[in-house]
Amino acid sequence: MAARPQLPGMQWFLWLRNPALRIGVLTGIYLSAMFLTWLLVANHVTRLEPYAGLRNLVAGAIQIALAAIPVLRFRQEPAKMFASGLAAWTLLTFTYLAAEMHYTLLASRMGAAQLFILGGVSYGFVAVFAWVFLMCAEARQRHIAQIQQAAASGNRARTR
Repeated sequence: MAARPQLPGMQWFLWLRNPALRIGVLTGIYLSAMFLTWLLVANHVTRLEPYAGLRNLVAGAIQIALAAIPVLRFRQEPAKMFASGLAAWTLLTFTYLAAEMHYTLLASRMGAAQLFILGGVSYGFVAVFAWVFLMCAEARQRHIAQIQQAAASGNRARTR
């Protein structure tokens, strides 16, 4: 059987085969784009200034919905969930760091290191919660299967 031809430079794209990294990078791009849009609208669209609270609420809700992509995609695999979320949050942190250079007051609200720790701890908490939930569900499922197996073997013993 002939080997598949490799195009020059294809080795660089092999990371796309890892679904956790792929979803994490794409989510990081989405989060970064949304953050930059939020920042530009907040600082350059003066007509929306009277609606700043609503604007921030909507933008925050969109950010949370985008951050939930790795959680929903890898809800059965907590380790991949954490890796994917951390990759996404790392890209968002680098975007935040770049935005701090242009918008100097952004660092007074929250630094890039604080933002990274906030995201890492959040994804870690959700991944641990999902892992414990999956362990409890597996234990309950095995217990029910064991009870059903014992009941089935008990019924066979009575019919003999």
